[in-house]
Amino acid sequence: MAAPTATERSTPGGLKLKDGFSSKLTLAADSDIEFFEKTVQPPGMDAGEAIETTTMHNTTYRTFTARKLITLTQITINAAYDPAVYTSIVAIIGDETTITVEFADGTTIAFYGFLKSFTPEAMEEGTMPMAAIVIVPTNVDSTGAEQGPTVTSVTGT
Repeated sequence: MAAPTATERSTPGGLKLKDGFSSKLTLAADSDIEFFEKTVQPPGMDAGEAIETTTMHNTTYRTFTARKLITLTQITINAAYDPAVYTSIVAIIGDETTITVEFADGTTIAFYGFLKSFTPEAMEEGTMPMAAIVIVPTNVDSTGAEQGPTVTSVTGT
């Protein structure tokens, strides 16, 4: 194989998001749960650490290859909340359900996952009580079959 050659960057297709407002998260197990999103970090994708392929036959460089499986990364939400959310959380924490993130333009990404944690921040005078919420994508349905995320784009994206 020949040495790599540079490739020119093409103009991206689609439309970029212009603002993060208003982005929301829905848990199918409780679509009206008592928290109010202030920030929503959508899931990312991670191919994992590189696999080192260096052998005693290498002469100058360590060599690597990519893994084949993708991890959908955890979601972090910061939200205001009604204290009644404690009852709702107990009913669904750790239960696998459909998670939907809605982007500001109306695009959605839906995947299987679960509510991992609800951690209230310290409360103090003059500040809105907030909580950190963590969602873990599982990428498996109720039968255990692998299921990746479903992205539904709005017109024009």
